[in-house]
This record gives sequence, C-alpha cells and structure tokens, in this order.
Amino acid sequence: MAATGPGRIAGWLLAPTPLPEKGGQISLAVLRIIAGLIWLHNVAWKIPPDFGENRDGGLYLFTNLAVDHPVFAPYSWAVEHVVLPNFTAFGWLVLALESTLAVLLLTGTLVRFAALLGIGQSLAIGLSVAEAPHEWPWAYIMLIAIHVVLLFTACARFAAVDAIRALPDAAARPAAVRFLGVWGVVVAFIGAAAMLVAIGNDAPITVGSTDLEVTFGEYNLRGGLVLLVVGVAMIVAAVIRASVVAFVAAAVAVGAAVWIYIQFGRGEVWLGGTTETAVVFGCAAVVAVTTGMRINQPKGLS
Repeated sequence: MAATGPGRIAGWLLAPTPLPEKGGQISLAVLRIIAGLIWLHNVAWKIPPDFGENRDGGLYLFTNLAVDHPVFAPYSWAVEHVVLPNFTAFGWLVLALESTLAVLLLTGTLVRFAALLGIGQSLAIGLSVAEAPHEWPWAYIMLIAIHVVLLFTACARFAAVDAIRALPDAAARPAAVRFLGVWGVVVAFIGAAAMLVAIGNDAPITVGSTDLEVTFGEYNLRGGLVLLVVGVAMIVAAVIRASVVAFVAAAVAVGAAVWIYIQFGRGEVWLGGTTETAVVFGCAAVVAVTTGMRINQPKGLS
C-alpha cells in the first residue's frame, strides 16, 4: 500500500533516488532567476555618472577596499594603478556587465555565456572586498558556485528564451507566445503598480521591498505608464501573434532604458528611473525581440 501524507513526504525526502528530470530542471530555473535578481539588486547602487567617486561612496568606496584590504596583491596593484585612475570608464563597464547579467539570467537568454560572466564578476567582487571589515568571504564563494552550477546544468529548460531557441519552429511558436504573454503580464503589473503608488507623489517611488532587497526600480508616473504600455503591447502581440507589435514594444523599452541612462546626473528627470528600472526595460526588450521572431503564424494556418 502506497504511503500517504507525512509518510509519503518523509519517504520522498529520505529516498536515495534523484528528483524526476523535470523537477530538477524547474529547480535550476528558479536558481537562475534568483541569481538574476541578485544582479538586479546589485546594479541599484551603481549610479552614474561618477559612481560614488565625488562623495567617496558607492562603487568607488567598494573598489577602494581592494587596495585598503587586499585579498590578492597583484589584483590590488591593478586596482590601484589601472582601475582607480580610470574609474569613470570602469564604473560604466561594471554597470554594463552587471545589467547584462541581470537581463540574461532573468530572461534565460544565452545562459551559459551569462554564467561564465557571472563567475568572472563574482570572482572580481570577492577579490575586492572579501577581506574588508563586516564582509563574509563565503558569500562570494557561494556566488561563484551558483554560476558554476548554472554553467554546467540545464537551468534554461523552463521560463527561458534559450528553451524556445532550442525548439523546432512548430513547437517554438506556442512556447514563444506563452513566454511573451507571461512576461507581458509581469511587466504590465510592475508598471501598473508603479502608477498607482506614483499618483500624487512628486518623487519617484520604488516598486518592491527595500527591506528584503527585492526591488524592480524607481518610477514616476510617466515611467510607470511607459512600462505599462510596453507590457500591454507584449500581451497584445502574444494574443494576436503579431511580431511587429512585439518589435514596437521592444523599441519603446530600449528607448526608455537609454533615456534613463541619459538623464542620470541631470537636475530634471522626465522619465523617473534607476539602473534597476533600465534593467527591467531591458528584460522586456530582450523577451519581445526574441519571441517576436517566432510568434507569427505560418501562411495558410489559422
């Protein structure tokens, strides 16, 4: 007689056999998304154009820790004599790298490439701050290990652009429609939430939990509206299977992300947003473009 209830759960926990393949792949996809959220939060304090240099804070402060509390002498020398004298360029490079990591891992695009980038960036961060006060070196070892797992496992079989890319056209089409629609709902929800909270507020508001460090950027009313429009366009593109609508959504998302970067350092902010906000628009753009290339019905089919 098969065990039920607590006995079945205990048997599952203590069994020597591995999880079913599908269950393991879903778990790995969750790990990939969590890694993407880590990088999403990590870009929040990479603030151009000076990245903290003028106030001795932010990325500049943490980069200096590699010199003040060296982990590996040659790396410390390189930071002091190469990185710090060219810090603005370095700051933009770090922002671009970590933003790319967040977009690729959250959307499941080019995941092996992203995992390799993540290993390198995690190592660089560890070499910078692992010996600094109040830091826990094992955190960076774990971060490296997470990306090693993502590099060598099937973490992009679910909720991933790579899963769609791996399918033949006939199977890729419905998968792309579903993925585009789900992402459209997520993007529209973030935009609608931002608009609801931003109504009546002059300052941009944060969507998410700052206490839990799970946030999706800052938005003013215009920023929330633009994100809502992008999300709705993605949903419409999925429903009517129209690539052109998906591409328009992607173009608007790219334009919004670029504008967010342009307005950094300016006194007047027309489209409210942070580096996290730009990443959210970037995710929408990547999903809209990659799925838009696969969602059109073949001629003669309804």
